[in-house]
Amino acid sequence: MTRRIDLIVIHCSATREDRTFTEHDLEACHRRRGFSGTGYHFYIRKDGRIVTTRSLERVGAHAKGYNAHSIGICYEGGLDAHGKPKDTRTEWQKHSLRVLVKTLLIDYPGCRVCGHRDLSPDLNGNGEIEPEEWVKACPCFEVGHFWE
Repeated sequence: MTRRIDLIVIHCSATREDRTFTEHDLEACHRRRGFSGTGYHFYIRKDGRIVTTRSLERVGAHAKGYNAHSIGICYEGGLDAHGKPKDTRTEWQKHSLRVLVKTLLIDYPGCRVCGHRDLSPDLNGNGEIEPEEWVKACPCFEVGHFWE
């Protein structure tokens, strides 16, 4: 692989926890937005299945300004039944996400792992991306705490 990878970005599909959103739905959604297929490299379904949705050799379309040197992972869900941001990950999704990221870190050691919201601009310049600075809530959980 010729791409330099130094970032793994976690996303949610921003779909309601009481609805199914398949990898095919995700691809159709991204194509409607003008992408040439799913923008994430991996998609984790509610049952924990990890679906490869874009080859790692291809630059992603998931985090503007960071795609050239990152890998995008998305999990199905991220909204409660009323459409509000919520950590809806199932135990299977949590397990699969942990295994996938640990595996990627073997191939790409030293990568920073963060949530999409953690790439928001630091508006007050204090060196920390705080909730009031988030452009979006995605992935609807604290990625840093996930690894602790």
